[in-house]
Amino acid sequence: MNRSLLTIRHLDADTIHEMIDLAASFRTAIMRGETLRPKDPKVIGLLFFESSTRTRVSFEQATSYLGYRFTNFSSSGSSMSKGETLKDTILTLRSERLDGVVMRHRASGAPFLAHQLFDGHVVNAGDGEHEHPTQALGDALTVLSHLKSIQGLNVAIVGDVLHSRVARSNAWLFHKLGADVRLIGPRTLMPTHGGLLPGRIFHDLEPGIEDADVVMCLRLQKERMQDGLMTSTKEYRKMYQVNQETLRWARPGALVMHPGPLNRGVELDDFAADGPQSMILQQVENGIYVRMAALHWIFAQPQAKKAAKATEPPAEKTSKKKSSAGAKA
Repeated sequence: MNRSLLTIRHLDADTIHEMIDLAASFRTAIMRGETLRPKDPKVIGLLFFESSTRTRVSFEQATSYLGYRFTNFSSSGSSMSKGETLKDTILTLRSERLDGVVMRHRASGAPFLAHQLFDGHVVNAGDGEHEHPTQALGDALTVLSHLKSIQGLNVAIVGDVLHSRVARSNAWLFHKLGADVRLIGPRTLMPTHGGLLPGRIFHDLEPGIEDADVVMCLRLQKERMQDGLMTSTKEYRKMYQVNQETLRWARPGALVMHPGPLNRGVELDDFAADGPQSMILQQVENGIYVRMAALHWIFAQPQAKKAAKATEPPAEKTSKKKSSAGAKA
């Protein structure tokens, strides 16, 4: 079956390093103003069944930089608004001669259905409360742009872990690359079976972010919450907001991250969101390069790597132990 990128959980550390290094190579090429000319241009369907700004635009940019073509698709402007099932929509798109699809869907597991039905390659752009693999890859590239290695870092993920596909993908990725992962938030916003995720669970902010090298905040996903999961936004802000005061518990210069969109003044104050430790806008930009890497990777079948090198980025030799994503000493 064609190679797809559906989860971080099922990738090994070497593959994760490979994609991060590839993304760093693409970043170098784009910064130099190099034009990438693929030997075998692809046509990508962007299937976004949920609203998106950052992920959709970055995939559009990624396909353009790679020299691919893309076509946008949304449920509101399709036959799904007339009652067509997701299965029949995917079967229809299979006949539209697309080489691959990028899918975001509110239902966990939807990209797996697409992978089974679509005779092509699939990239998961976020499915329900399950995973968001390219976001985690972009977050790792951002961290490695400032720190030498992920091995041994303390990574604190704060907030609505229960509803966050970003939290799940990042927990798996940073754990696989050797970080100590902490999941921090109210009991009502933690998964029922939190032990199935890699990482230690904290219900108080101070011990959770103590000595953290990376503090990653999550959006409160009120649209997914049932009544009673949270007392009030004011109470959450008081107990879990990452701000100028609470950042003192983390290591000096700790990286502050947020996948966006952020509820300014709730998950983060202005100092944390806009200050010198904030990586939020770098996360957005690096999203382009990791999505270039993801698209390139799904089409670069292992057995065909030497025979067909489509869109070859500048070579950057690295060891498998450390990813050379532009880390600063």
